[in-house]
Amino acid sequence: MSKINRVPGYMQSKGNRNRGPIGDREIRYKCSMQNTILDVLRARPGWQEVSGPNTAGNQQQQGQKGSSSGSQQSKDKNGTTGASSSGGTTSAKTSDGDWDFYWCDREWLHANYDTMFLQEHQKILHFRNHYELTRKNLMVKNLKRLRKQTEREMGKKEAESFDFFPTTYELPSEYHIFVEEFKKNPGIIWIMKPAAKSQGRGIFLFRKLKDITDWKKGEYQPLTDPNREVPETYVVQRYIEDPYLIGGRKFDIRVYVLVVSYNPLKVWLYRSGFARFSNSRFSLDSIEDAYVHLTNVAVQKTAPDYDPDKGCKWATQQLRQYLTAKHSADAARKVFQGIDNIIIKSLQSVQKIIINDKHCFEMYGYDVLLDANLKPWLIEINASPSLTASGKDDYDLKYGVLNDVLNVLDLENRLTGKEKRVGGFDLIWDDGPVLADDGSMECSVNGTSTTANSFLGCHCERKKQLREIYTAAQALKKTAVS
Repeated sequence: MSKINRVPGYMQSKGNRNRGPIGDREIRYKCSMQNTILDVLRARPGWQEVSGPNTAGNQQQQGQKGSSSGSQQSKDKNGTTGASSSGGTTSAKTSDGDWDFYWCDREWLHANYDTMFLQEHQKILHFRNHYELTRKNLMVKNLKRLRKQTEREMGKKEAESFDFFPTTYELPSEYHIFVEEFKKNPGIIWIMKPAAKSQGRGIFLFRKLKDITDWKKGEYQPLTDPNREVPETYVVQRYIEDPYLIGGRKFDIRVYVLVVSYNPLKVWLYRSGFARFSNSRFSLDSIEDAYVHLTNVAVQKTAPDYDPDKGCKWATQQLRQYLTAKHSADAARKVFQGIDNIIIKSLQSVQKIIINDKHCFEMYGYDVLLDANLKPWLIEINASPSLTASGKDDYDLKYGVLNDVLNVLDLENRLTGKEKRVGGFDLIWDDGPVLADDGSMECSVNGTSTTANSFLGCHCERKKQLREIYTAAQALKKTAVS
């Protein structure tokens, strides 16, 4: 019997022992989501669904008793949502611990991580304390700390590479510090965001201190009454008043980043993403209008004149082409290099804090805003970016992203482990910057390739590339055996 490595922080549960390394058998998976990821898993050859608490299959069975379709969820009019069983097997195992791969939600992980025992080959979504990067207040706290450390050790010039997040304070704990900054800059606009909410919930803009008096109470008035509600933690940020506009509308860019290890840091960047536009023309005259200032799809789709067929999205490739045509290839290249810098610096800021575990991985959704000078700003980082499609193009994008996450993780052991590109993912950091191979000309400038192995917004023929690397890896393995 193969030796099982015990991982610190896990406790063995005799009732949840897996049957051992995968080998040539089917790959057993669990999934707690009923959206595109379930479609991807069910369509993957050789993968078999495991039932149990907190799984999509169990939720469907409970919600569809009496339905002849069983585990198949009906699709919407675009044919883009819901879980289907096409192409894969959906027969379920009965043992809750009998799985190799688990796409779980954050709440389940928090409740179960410390009482679990994972075997060598098992993979699970989310690192234990992923919130160090994805809670807005902790993200800024960690970035500020690394910026100060960099300035102390390497000087102010190098510390300027962290100048990609707006002036930010946590409320109510830093209310008095914020007031001092507020008084230095009268008349400017600030934006308030709940530290732990997403999809634009609870966000508002303000110009006057009287608009945030609820958070002043938490700082200056002792909570002598135990029944008195403590103000929710918010971050207050200087609002970017001069965003880059296309067609008079504000937008931000969603970027998909896969981290498979924090120690050493190993980061993959997906070539495709999208720009999310506001439904209304930008103006500072009405700071209370969420349809003008918030680009979240969850907000925009509630606009009275929102067109679900038209949507408010551009592919990242389309955005890069637009910037290249309007400004220059070099200007567009600098924009995307700036986004690369944001990704690496933010991950480095939590590299020593995140509890690294070889069983865990994280797929982040970065949101980046461009200002009028084409400078990229980090808005937020999501540990659970939306996987529900808003249309066919959005479904195809997310389906490809998720499929390639599984391809990079390679539970089937089809790769060599030395690949710099897998489908739409490019390896941009592997305990240091990764350089592009000669001939990587997908985003060439004046006939020369970019130096870094980063191709955000570049050409992405993922299916063709996958065929090529699997063929090459198979041939290499055969050669090694012979």
